[in-house]
Amino acid sequence: MELRALRYFVTVADELHFGRAADRLHIAQPAVSRQIARLERELGVRLFDRSPRRVRLTAAGLRVLDAAREALAAADRVRVSASPRAGVMRIGTGTGQFTARLERGIDALREQAPGFDVVLVDLPLPARLNALRQGELDLVLARGVRAAPGLRVLPTWTESLFAVVSVRHAAAGRAAVGVAELAGGPFRTAQDHDPSVVREIGARVRPGHRAGTVGDTIVEVGSDPRSWTVLPADQVAELRSGRVRAIPLEPRTTVTGSVVVPDDLPSSCATAHRAAFGD
Repeated sequence: MELRALRYFVTVADELHFGRAADRLHIAQPAVSRQIARLERELGVRLFDRSPRRVRLTAAGLRVLDAAREALAAADRVRVSASPRAGVMRIGTGTGQFTARLERGIDALREQAPGFDVVLVDLPLPARLNALRQGELDLVLARGVRAAPGLRVLPTWTESLFAVVSVRHAAAGRAAVGVAELAGGPFRTAQDHDPSVVREIGARVRPGHRAGTVGDTIVEVGSDPRSWTVLPADQVAELRSGRVRAIPLEPRTTVTGSVVVPDDLPSSCATAHRAAFGD
């Protein structure tokens, strides 16, 4: 009997809806149905009464549910106890990203469990997600991720995007600006620029020099009255340069930030992580 099947069963029992359970597990609904059917065959009982209008636990399903929750909790305790890094939360982040959110989130988690240490690991987004899959990280913060195979993506916050221009840029005095008005100038990015932010502007832009870091990009934008870049609100709040101006995009453009966790993390832990790093 696979722990995955038990986790799928518990999720369906929580939602009493196969579609919502599939959404929560970030897998296709037929895969959930197949796992439940396989578990029913293995146990020799029906776990759910299904109809087009509702899903209900059978009497056998109610009995199995308590045992399944106990088994999953025991497996999680074994996993945590066996880890050489027990008591350490390894959080995947991007260089220069999420600083204020990380500080708030770690403080919120420590109010519930004060006895853990934190290790922040800066990686590009694909490497961040792969490290989480491999068990090298415990949690990842990311923007613009809708789904990730083998992981649970929990949409947690929404940020407005801002154009960042030199104070000498023609649009620097504007209350808001459209991407089309800026697109004639070089659009600067960095190797550690959040790719989802660039993707969300949704317009053809003329690429400029690609800097090493977002900080270097800001210096370059401040030195060139024609160039521009885009940053989310969290990073705009941390700008310290007096040579640039952040302007809201018009129409308002946003990006969704998520907490990404292993798909076998207990739901109570995932909920606590999501609450900690939300607004």
